[in-house]
Amino acid sequence: MDVDAYSDAHRVEWDRLEALLRRRRWTVEEADEALDLYRHVATHLSVVRSSSPDPSLVSRLSSLVARARAAVTDSSSWSWRDPLRFVTDEFPAALAASARWWVTTALCSLVAMVVTGWWVATSPGVAAAISTPEQTRRLVDQEFASYYSSNPAGSFAAQVWTNNALVAATCLITGILLLPVLWVVLQNVVNVAVVGGIMTANDRLDLFLGLIVPHGLLELTAVFVAAGAGLKLGWTWIDPGPEPRRTALARQGRVTAGMALGLAGVLAVSGLIEAFVTPSGLPTWARIGIGALAEVGFIAYVLRGRRLLRSRAGVPLADDGS
Repeated sequence: MDVDAYSDAHRVEWDRLEALLRRRRWTVEEADEALDLYRHVATHLSVVRSSSPDPSLVSRLSSLVARARAAVTDSSSWSWRDPLRFVTDEFPAALAASARWWVTTALCSLVAMVVTGWWVATSPGVAAAISTPEQTRRLVDQEFASYYSSNPAGSFAAQVWTNNALVAATCLITGILLLPVLWVVLQNVVNVAVVGGIMTANDRLDLFLGLIVPHGLLELTAVFVAAGAGLKLGWTWIDPGPEPRRTALARQGRVTAGMALGLAGVLAVSGLIEAFVTPSGLPTWARIGIGALAEVGFIAYVLRGRRLLRSRAGVPLADDGS
């Protein structure tokens, strides 16, 4: 099915229904019109889900149908199936749909991180400019390792989650401006690279990896996902596609809000690993193994989302990042 042609054919109905839903009260004629439009758009949603892999259009129509159903039936009842559906279907599908953005962000960031860390590790002058010999000695011998056990595990997990959630939220909220997202990612890349470079220069790469990898895999992935989603939101403002800019931004904004909720859960898991696994007495291989399992679980979760998108389309998903 030609998604653009289908959207052009029915956009007037969708926009009219959205306009009605923004009103506080309807006349009798408007109520009848809203009911008819709700039925039409529900049919359109069914057609799109069965014929098109476009997650953005599915998201927009799903939201429109849900709002119209609540307005037409005057129902605001909540079901436990709603959050369950979000966890099992909507969030993994959104992750898969935006994969091109956050995977590209992750790859570019990791390359920059390795290059910067190598530069710091092999350039004594750079390391000396960053910290004094005394500061370096404290970092290598004490501060880096003691950071992860400096507070009780429970409060440390909450502190870590709050900090990381703030970083992710900054990426998502400021995505429309693009540059703040790039700045947040750059700060994270440089911080990890500099510490890693200093630890490597002092023959403590094993300690660095043993403490950063268990939680860092999932934590950095979540940050990269947030950055990718934020950048996609900003790019929607630049290139809204066939839709009016306001409509495209509203649609992508709703998707981004859902991503924020899902990433809060991902960061909660990485925070628990950082608080309870990273500073534990487990062997290094066991701690890294737990972190690797968490990352593999996340990747499997994204692949589930990809399969959901493909099953809705009934055809192989050729482009899941537009």
